[in-house]
Amino acid sequence: MSQSSLTTRRKALQFLAGVPMLPLGATAATSFLTACGGGSDSTSASFVSASFTSMAAPTLANPAAMATTTVGSALNVTLSDNSVRSFQLAYQPFFVTGDMVSDGKGGKLLAGGYYDINNKAITDTSVAGSERQFFSDSPDGTSLLTVANAKVDGVKGKPVFAVVQFEYTTWAQDGKTDMYGKLPSPIAVLTLDQDQDTGKLSLVKYHNVDTSKVHGLWITCGASLSPWGTHLSSEEYEPDAFSIASNTMFKAYSKNLYGNEATANPYHYGHMPEVTVNADGTASIKKHFCMGRISHELVQVMPDQRTALMGDDATNSAYFVFVADKEKDLSSGSLYVAKVGSGFSIDPAANSAAALTWIKLGSATSAEIENLANTLKPTDIMTVKTTDPADASYTKIVANGKTEWIKLNPGMEKAAAFLETHRYAAYLGASLGFTKMEGTTVNAKDKIAYSALQNIQSSMVAGNAANVPGNGISVPKQLVAGAVMALNLRGGQKDTDGGAINSEWMPADTKVLMAGEDITADALGNTANPNKVANPDNLKFSEKLRTLFIGEDSSQHVNNFLWAYNVDTKQLSRLMSIPAGGESTGLHAVDEINGWTYIMSNFQHAGDWGSIHSVVKDTLDPMIRANYKNKSGAAVGYLTGTPSQMKLG
Repeated sequence: MSQSSLTTRRKALQFLAGVPMLPLGATAATSFLTACGGGSDSTSASFVSASFTSMAAPTLANPAAMATTTVGSALNVTLSDNSVRSFQLAYQPFFVTGDMVSDGKGGKLLAGGYYDINNKAITDTSVAGSERQFFSDSPDGTSLLTVANAKVDGVKGKPVFAVVQFEYTTWAQDGKTDMYGKLPSPIAVLTLDQDQDTGKLSLVKYHNVDTSKVHGLWITCGASLSPWGTHLSSEEYEPDAFSIASNTMFKAYSKNLYGNEATANPYHYGHMPEVTVNADGTASIKKHFCMGRISHELVQVMPDQRTALMGDDATNSAYFVFVADKEKDLSSGSLYVAKVGSGFSIDPAANSAAALTWIKLGSATSAEIENLANTLKPTDIMTVKTTDPADASYTKIVANGKTEWIKLNPGMEKAAAFLETHRYAAYLGASLGFTKMEGTTVNAKDKIAYSALQNIQSSMVAGNAANVPGNGISVPKQLVAGAVMALNLRGGQKDTDGGAINSEWMPADTKVLMAGEDITADALGNTANPNKVANPDNLKFSEKLRTLFIGEDSSQHVNNFLWAYNVDTKQLSRLMSIPAGGESTGLHAVDEINGWTYIMSNFQHAGDWGSIHSVVKDTLDPMIRANYKNKSGAAVGYLTGTPSQMKLG
């Protein structure tokens, strides 16, 4: 190769590093660089904007497309010379759960496999003679990251790591035994070899993280990448400590984790785990007990590296914010919960925002709350009645969809704030009225956070038994298809007692950004408009692409979708369709790793049929069984792309 060609090739690579590009196939990348081998120097053209084309929703005209991950969209990149580069998108899995993958030591591990407190495989014995290790059909939160000075055997390009958590498994292999919430959630680090010519990521090593020091993990749902490069996990649907003796799911969880139904402590679950990846592709984990014991969907840490807005996936959920005492350290800080003012609406045309004010629940360290969790019983903290005791010393609340009367024990304010967070927040008058608050993310440039409401029903609807009059959250009619809310972020705020809140990134108000649309079932079975987002769950924002990515957990779309919404142009584009009966999970938008842009995406429980699938089930069920291990497997992967035209300038 001539020196001129080498120089031009280097310039092309330098140019690519400044432009958001999804990983290209090897042939496409070679063609791109070949096209750059001569001609004028076009590297002065810089990135201006990006947009996505929208694919059509698959139908029974092509049932195979409904039974797998289907991508028919493209990324268009506009440059400063007005030229446009187009990249056709495709889906690339690292594995399907249940695959045997490399442990990096010459051996194999079961992808998504379950382990007990002693890191021994948990065995599914539901089919006699076919015993096997349990593995998940529900991969969820994923973070793609790099580690300084990383070195892992087998990596030929550059090492990149993905942390993947597995929320649950739906059924035992007999297809009859319900396993939801009965197994300790595994979490894994994938060592990926990043090809420096194409950006392709290839799995080199799978490491199962030892969670024994944090009492195991409970229903790990969404996740986010902290600004300092750690994986922030979740534990949703905190088990109710007051009814734990009759909770058969929790007993089964304890049995599978510890070998004993009575060993697991409910106060150890419902917290925020953090995973730190090591340079060799292993990892350590800790739980932050001071961020509130709620139904943690995920947390989003703001650019100040101290303020965390938390998704609370529950009935009678609320906006919670944790403000850490120090940057990059979530082990101590203050917990706040919002009161919603007048003007709350889910009508995008209303353009009205409801003001938020903040109640301080308390300040604590993780260590002191873990100690309380280790030593206190629920009745040490408060008394809870499910019928009116006709006693003025009790306070009536609504939490987790239930009306209760509670009386706080003297001196137990801190324990209540951090171990009985929902009840204590309701006790103090917070607005616990949302339903199914899912993902959160932040648009740092505009200082706006986004929050998903999977459904707007029950506690949000006036007249419903779970609705609390006067708490600011009340709509006249349910919208099962849900909405995405936008929250302006500001500093200089004070809590309701007049104390200064030490954050420049506190939500100041909330209003609807987009809403789904409930419909009468269409010919395919959809009960929400298939050309709008329905039941939003995963949210991630790309600063460089100016795009909000939205993954669905929809019981109203026959196929769930992954969407892209440009916040400047307001263009909504369908990027990918998930296998029918599955949920879009694991979303993570990565602006740049070594010059390449990635959109991580998984799915859960393909072929988990509901009433909306009556038209398609008979056709698609055998196809999904063939594609995904008899409906036991699910894919972990990312969107990749190939340019449709290869030239600069």
